[in-house]
Amino acid sequence: MAGEEQLRAALARLADPVSGKDIVSAGRVSGIVLRSGRAGLVLATDGLSAHDAKTLEARIDAALRSVPGVEGARIITTAERGDAPQGPHPTAPAPLPEIRTIIAVGSGKGGVGKSTVAANIAVALAARGLKVGLLDADIYGPSVPMLMGRQERLTLRDKRIQPAEVHGLKAVSIGEMTDPDRAVVWRGPMASSALMQMLTQTDWGPLDVLVVDLPPGTGDIQLTMAQKVPLAGAVIVSTPQDLALIDAKKAVGMFGKVGVPILGMIENMSTFHCPACGHESHIFGHGGAEAAAAAMGLRFLGAIPLEIGIREASDAGTPIALKGDAAGNAFRNIAVQIQEALKETSRAADIR
Repeated sequence: MAGEEQLRAALARLADPVSGKDIVSAGRVSGIVLRSGRAGLVLATDGLSAHDAKTLEARIDAALRSVPGVEGARIITTAERGDAPQGPHPTAPAPLPEIRTIIAVGSGKGGVGKSTVAANIAVALAARGLKVGLLDADIYGPSVPMLMGRQERLTLRDKRIQPAEVHGLKAVSIGEMTDPDRAVVWRGPMASSALMQMLTQTDWGPLDVLVVDLPPGTGDIQLTMAQKVPLAGAVIVSTPQDLALIDAKKAVGMFGKVGVPILGMIENMSTFHCPACGHESHIFGHGGAEAAAAAMGLRFLGAIPLEIGIREASDAGTPIALKGDAAGNAFRNIAVQIQEALKETSRAADIR
């Protein structure tokens, strides 16, 4: 039976055209996986000509298939491609004709609970009867596998990534291709290239809406998504704290510059009720995101409390939106608000 070590050994027999080392020690390949006879990896092609990259990819494919038990191979290529063009792209071609609406969930900074919010929004939309996909585009800190209770490696069929079907939706994460104990050390253009391949080469099937969990900040991946994918709009997540709101406003500005509508803002960790005595505390302040949304003329989508139950549900891989408690209902109400906001933008399909 083939294993990942056998795959690594087969790849180590191939020379890197640039360094002369084998491609494993040269760092050309990462995320080597094998599931159900299908091998997969990420190939870094920076520094290679188009011809050399294509040749190396073919040699890797042959090497993987030469390992007993390997029936097929899937190679995701990454490369540094220089700066992306600036400005809005309102007529960007849709690379995914089966997906009716794509929304991005972003934040100006990390630590505001963006991934938790994105996962629960997706679950809440699915609970409303929609066909929903969830793409974990947070390349450097993928959280969706844990949030959705799926720690397995991705599977391939006919060279297409097969999304996990969990909690009523389809989900894909770069975390399903990389070692969870190792950092993903990719420059922005390389990460963007890998993300676009995951987006366009996943077998999503017909979807009413795809929710994309972006990395925090306003870097290459956010710009790539805004310029190369027909986003219907973006949802901005922030805590009420002034420090977080400063960066959230920057995220709003970035999407505005590239012509992506802002569907609204969400205030996460809005208030805390002590489970022992019921006292309400505003640990990170309260109402800041709602006030910021009003000042910028944006829709306020809703507030999510700071609750132990949300953390416990997230760690257990059972999103709180599946439950009927106050926190779960907060996410379900936000899903309604997002659908209402989508009706107001010409970029979105009717997903009522």
